[in-house]
Amino acid sequence: MSAASLTVGPNPKSIGGFKISTLMNLVLGLAIFTGGFVTFEPAPYEIILAGFLGISLVFGLRIPASVLPIMIPVFTFTLGGIISSFQIEEWYRGMIYNAVTLFLGLTSVFFAILIAQEMGRLRLIFRVYVIAAACTSVLGILGYFGMPGFDIFTRYERAQGAFADPNVFAPFLIAPILYLIYGIMNRSITMLPIRAAFLFVILLGEFLAFSRGGWGVTTISVLMFYCLLLINEPKSQTRAKYILMGVAGLGTLIVAIIVALQIDAIADIFVQRAQVVQNYDGARLGRFARHAIGFELALSKPWGIGNLEFGFLYGEDEHNVYLRSLLSYGWIGFVSWLTIILWPLIAGFKMLFLNRPWQVYFQICYVVFLGHLLLAWVIDIDHWRHVYLLLGMIWGCILLEKKHKKSRNLTRKQAVQHPQARGYDGGMVPAE
Repeated sequence: MSAASLTVGPNPKSIGGFKISTLMNLVLGLAIFTGGFVTFEPAPYEIILAGFLGISLVFGLRIPASVLPIMIPVFTFTLGGIISSFQIEEWYRGMIYNAVTLFLGLTSVFFAILIAQEMGRLRLIFRVYVIAAACTSVLGILGYFGMPGFDIFTRYERAQGAFADPNVFAPFLIAPILYLIYGIMNRSITMLPIRAAFLFVILLGEFLAFSRGGWGVTTISVLMFYCLLLINEPKSQTRAKYILMGVAGLGTLIVAIIVALQIDAIADIFVQRAQVVQNYDGARLGRFARHAIGFELALSKPWGIGNLEFGFLYGEDEHNVYLRSLLSYGWIGFVSWLTIILWPLIAGFKMLFLNRPWQVYFQICYVVFLGHLLLAWVIDIDHWRHVYLLLGMIWGCILLEKKHKKSRNLTRKQAVQHPQARGYDGGMVPAE
């Protein structure tokens, strides 16, 4: 065991003739798939990941010191929640909530470690993520159009898939949408019909969720990702292709929405949901009024007021994760939350423009995660499973970049030490 890492367990290479890495990939794929089916808690996602994490530790999961920037703020965030719980008499109410917070935070660490071990897991995660998004979208679509037995996958005449809320279901679909868009523009044309079919199903699920936040984050994420593709593309011919396909895609989407709005039931809900401010936003004790009350309350309660206590006091939760971090986790939790979300954005910003095998995965996770942080001003995302998956993939790519730089520096050092053996003429090693 090196000073820079911690290895737990015997670390065998295989079990019963099967490679450990292959078995881990199978369980990882199963966990990602179940992330699209969260109608109750604990969901299969938590159960599988908890078992996966425990078994990985037993069989020698290597925990690199480079994940400390994720682990430390996750622990302090949870600590803030525990301290906040003791601000009320029924302090035990918050213990389960804090346990879930800690577990979800650790899943991001776990995903980062797995990706740093094997870059190919990024492709596995995204492919399974697309399948999960398509399956849960189909459930929501069938429920929306009144298929017998599928009404449990709708809520308030909105598709919610296998989720408890349409406003969680819609954001869950955004990363697969970007991945499919990229595949349609850049991958094999033989798979184009399949990708297009998946994209149609997921976009329809996104639309029928009638989630203003989901629509907004999808739009922002697609635009940011599209700009990154144009900026990073060195070939003018490919850039022209992106522009033409972008115009064609936008035109197709507009036509599809116009056709959908010819259905009265869809048109009525669309007009209602398209309003920027709903009644529950601008009412006397609506969302925005509660935000003002909550931030004022946080100034006098540095230790927080107790997990979810705001909802008991004012009838509705904060619907603002930054306010929740102050009230349910205290000032300690607020600083920890800002560290959790801002550190990877700052550390990974330059990577958006570096040509790496993992670049497209990183770009998608980065822009979708950033979009979720904007959405977090009007909704609580601290227990959204896919947010921690995105965070884990971002950190996984950051760890891959660190390994890449370390390997490149080692190659340079070897070239300087043995110039004749490697045909090195004493000049600078060309940058990639």
